[in-house]
Amino acid sequence: MTATLPILYSFRRCPYAMRARLGLLFAGLQVELREVVLKNKPREMLDISPKGTVPVLQLTNGAVIEESRDIMLWALEQSDPQGLLPEGALPEVNSLIEQNDTEFKYWLDRYKYFERHPGMTQSEYRQRGEGFLQELEGRLNKSRFLLGETVSVADIGIMPFVRQFAHVDREMFYRLPYPQVQRWLQDWLKHPTFVQAMIKYQPWQAGDESVVFPLPEFLVRASL
Repeated sequence: MTATLPILYSFRRCPYAMRARLGLLFAGLQVELREVVLKNKPREMLDISPKGTVPVLQLTNGAVIEESRDIMLWALEQSDPQGLLPEGALPEVNSLIEQNDTEFKYWLDRYKYFERHPGMTQSEYRQRGEGFLQELEGRLNKSRFLLGETVSVADIGIMPFVRQFAHVDREMFYRLPYPQVQRWLQDWLKHPTFVQAMIKYQPWQAGDESVVFPLPEFLVRASL
């Protein structure tokens, strides 16, 4: 274990874990990364977070942060060189991310796993989820990012879920009447920070050599 670094339990494809990694990357902070196999969660993670979901961040003082939103905010409160926490905007950020995490995620899960939820058709679930996309489209018609012309914590907190929605049926997604959301998502998928967040790591097991995330050279590139 790298005692001088916080420990992040993560799972590459989980949108909650994605936004936690993005928060750490934009903050320029390093952690010891422990990639988790959800079907075989390590005892070390369950000991500090019995709920068994990722991400989980254990700080060097032993404190544990179990929610992805809190990990993003903690990271950016330590360091925010690109201004992802715009002054006075936190209530708006919290409201938008709360809408994503409750309303949009509810319909996203049913759209993606419609076989488990026979109450509606997949198309009907998609249409319900589009209500949130319409709100994002309105915002992105006015500015490049959700809160203005520069990236904010709202963008990194919501984008992984829009990505998941799009990937249920990519052809359908890009036929929908949301050109600004589509442009915004495509820009993010090519963004070097997101590419770094999505690097694949081997699942962690007790006794493995520590994996530092991100590598020091990425911190240098990110600061240029």
